[in-house]
Amino acid sequence: MAGGHHIAAWRHPDAHANAGGDIRHFIALAQMAEAAKFDMVFIEDAAAIRERNPDIASQAARSTSFEPLSLLAALAVNTTHIGLVATASTTYNEPYGLARTFASLDQLSGGRAGWNLVTSASELEAENFVSSGLRPHHQRYERAQEFAEAAVAVWDSVDDGAYVIDGERGIYADPSKLYPVDHNGAHFTVTGILDSQRSPQGRPLMVQAGASDAGKDLAAKTADVVFSAAQTIGEAQAFYADLKARLPKFGRHADQLKIMPGVSPIVGSTESEARAKYKALQELIPDEVGVALLASYLSIKDLSKHSLDGPLPEMPQTDGIQSRQQLIIDLGRRDNLSIRELARHFAGARGHWQLIGTPGQIVDELEERFLGKAADGFNVMPPLFPTGRDDFVTLVVPELRRRGLFRTEYEGRTLRENLGIKIPARAA
Repeated sequence: MAGGHHIAAWRHPDAHANAGGDIRHFIALAQMAEAAKFDMVFIEDAAAIRERNPDIASQAARSTSFEPLSLLAALAVNTTHIGLVATASTTYNEPYGLARTFASLDQLSGGRAGWNLVTSASELEAENFVSSGLRPHHQRYERAQEFAEAAVAVWDSVDDGAYVIDGERGIYADPSKLYPVDHNGAHFTVTGILDSQRSPQGRPLMVQAGASDAGKDLAAKTADVVFSAAQTIGEAQAFYADLKARLPKFGRHADQLKIMPGVSPIVGSTESEARAKYKALQELIPDEVGVALLASYLSIKDLSKHSLDGPLPEMPQTDGIQSRQQLIIDLGRRDNLSIRELARHFAGARGHWQLIGTPGQIVDELEERFLGKAADGFNVMPPLFPTGRDDFVTLVVPELRRRGLFRTEYEGRTLRENLGIKIPARAA
């Protein structure tokens, strides 16, 4: 999120309120993350404004953002090692065009690009692209499965060393290393060859975040990295074990997929200082913004007709983000939260794990999940830019290194090398 992961971050006196429209902000963010030796910068996206109601949109800094692939191209020429990952939807794109764009980003960055494959669960996005509304959940995942297969075929249509470029012999390309795509499916027909050299990392990294059964199967078959959301270590361990157990049926082993739950850390030199920072952010959330955000993730039109001081009502089955809806319901019931309390809690990290404390306390929690088979790493979501990022880099990262839990130098130049994920063999 441009200004920080907390919904009210832009209102904080330390915030860069116009972060979403400032390329210098993103360059500085990426360069600082690279100096700290982070694996990647991840840009989330939705192809629509986030709030339908203009009164709500006017109070939330989610109305301005750069198209993520354009943004990552700019970051590619201002960084040298850090991975560059962006969200792009299989619902509102075509395989050849999207595969070509990510292949170009991979070449521009020297093998540092990654694609976060999403199926798009927002009615607002659907209204920008199709007249028939949001496709049912199962149809979106059927299309996504085929989309991923076609995109991989496009990337694999060019083998290593295909472009000889020998002027004396008059040979530009070796035809034995070019493989026309032959994909004819229910949703797509693709027959061309990628007009690019093969990626320095074999293919752009594939990232997924689905947590439904269909989403986990798609991830187990196609993903290199999975972003997830879990409130408790038990939930995180259960997700981790489930997803890793699905890999063998697709001919894969556990080290080929890295699971990175989201964490939103608020760091203080003392626990009371950290809690004061959290309280200051929470007090900036208007009830109507928090409740509207909660309703959007629950995929229902309106929660305001219910008493905000009463419990969450029974939720109907949704064609939206089913796993996130269930996470919210479970959180509200487990902690006996009213709609108002649940909305304010959710607005801080959108269902992701919030950590509040000293550097030592935060590393204790991260270490427990990392060593306890609940995570292979973490998707760090500072609540506020730039101070939340600075606090994590200057206070938490040194403690991680002191315990031998985090690198001091990059292992390689490509994103796959730094994640310890081997270059995939070209699909037959």
